[in-house]
Amino acid sequence: MSENRTSYAGQVVIITGAARGIGAATARLVAERGGKVFALDIAREGLATLQKELSLPDNQIATIDLASQSSVKENIDAIFNLTGRVDALINTAGVVGPTNVKVEDVKWEEFEATICVNLFGTVWLTQAVVPHMKKARYGRIAHVASIAGKEGNPGMSPYNASKSGMIGFIKGVSKEIAPEGITINALAPAVIRTPMNADTSDETLKYMISRIPMGRVGEADEVAEILAFMGSSACSFTTGFTFDASGGRATY
Repeated sequence: MSENRTSYAGQVVIITGAARGIGAATARLVAERGGKVFALDIAREGLATLQKELSLPDNQIATIDLASQSSVKENIDAIFNLTGRVDALINTAGVVGPTNVKVEDVKWEEFEATICVNLFGTVWLTQAVVPHMKKARYGRIAHVASIAGKEGNPGMSPYNASKSGMIGFIKGVSKEIAPEGITINALAPAVIRTPMNADTSDETLKYMISRIPMGRVGEADEVAEILAFMGSSACSFTTGFTFDASGGRATY
């Protein structure tokens, strides 16, 4: 019988942004496939709901602030100290930042805050898990970027910059850590039906949907399926790549 390489049996999987949306859907799927899920988010209420749903013990739930390097490192190190391993990191956390705002009108503190969570958080998470994965000579890292990182959305310059920065960071790092048995990839969704988009302006949402040949938003479960593959041992010969979940908006 052939090995099921999409199984997470015996693996420790860290999922950030796990309290809702894509992160929660991914946590459910990875847990269903046997993974020991550590659910991290800044949203305590959402984490409590997920904990109850998946029957996770208290030590597999933690609050994390991706805008704080110390918070990121302390959380990752605590998980490694508890389990002795980190097999996969799936980072779905992020913020949209200002939408439908002309570039000259964006307040710098809002631009900086968006970059800090989306880009710096990605860097800090990667820096925190890579040393542990190198010791095991195995690891899977998956970060959720955005179609905005490939094509850009008008009126969202901080978000565009943060997500394109993520993609560039991942491309370079992949070449560094490939010899260590570690893959790192990005996923670029178009607009997905999640609470994250609740505050996105109607004008911006209409623009984004108009660009999708399928004519609809994506669902969190659809994105979770791709992320679960990216974080599994089945994703063994793809690294530095940006996977697509855009309903046909981007075909490259």
